[in-house]
Amino acid sequence: MSADSPEGRPSAVVLGAFGASDPLERLVGGRGLTWRSGDVVLRPVDGDAEAEWKSELITRLAASEAFTVPRPIPAAGGGWVRESWQAIEWIPGAADERRVDDVVRAGAAFHEAITGAERPGFLDESTDAWSVADRIVWEEVTRPDDATLARLAGEYRAVDAPSQMVHGDLLGNVLFSEGRPPAIIDWAPYWRPTGYGAAIAVVDAACWHGLPLARLAEDHGYGQWRQLLLRALVFRIATLILLGHWDEAQIARHAPIVDAVIDGAR
Repeated sequence: MSADSPEGRPSAVVLGAFGASDPLERLVGGRGLTWRSGDVVLRPVDGDAEAEWKSELITRLAASEAFTVPRPIPAAGGGWVRESWQAIEWIPGAADERRVDDVVRAGAAFHEAITGAERPGFLDESTDAWSVADRIVWEEVTRPDDATLARLAGEYRAVDAPSQMVHGDLLGNVLFSEGRPPAIIDWAPYWRPTGYGAAIAVVDAACWHGLPLARLAEDHGYGQWRQLLLRALVFRIATLILLGHWDEAQIARHAPIVDAVIDGAR
């Protein structure tokens, strides 16, 4: 982010690079760091390599009736990033966390479209809480000493579904607009089975948006669904632990979902 950008705004250099000439409006979501200028949405990136890789892939995706993705806007002079900012086209719509089935379907279509994408090197370099939590889930790093995580991991059985690039934060990042395909935004990339992305969306809906626990049993066509749910819960809880937010209130909130998934996994 440019040091001369007040209040986290993109600098004049960034605005000029992406042809953003309309007044800036801060958007809800995106951690309060995303801005709109007319038909251009600007957001800071955590890593230029990730932003460049995703932009190149998204520009090659064919149009689909099942989903759409905001198209990246190239920077003047080449590339997709300027001063650690990127730009994408504005797409109307709003998230609706109650539409879990529609979110999972849109995610499945997106995952099918990106099948065959090679695993990028930036995944190994990511050290944010979410990336570390994902490695905890799949036992690539040591699990934190926590009773709930131990209960969930104690129910693990092998998952043999193949891995590919997936979106690991679908629920609040699928936008719906009348007459348009669902728009998938803010791609959180992981190299995991596609059902893992769906399971995280379902777990998020149960933990935060009132999805009835009975609906956790709906497998959405994915094999080894309960095993994926176990891992999705470990992912969210491990993230809360790493961020310092796992307290008695969070333990109580998650307890019914943990019990339901463990009971279903046996």
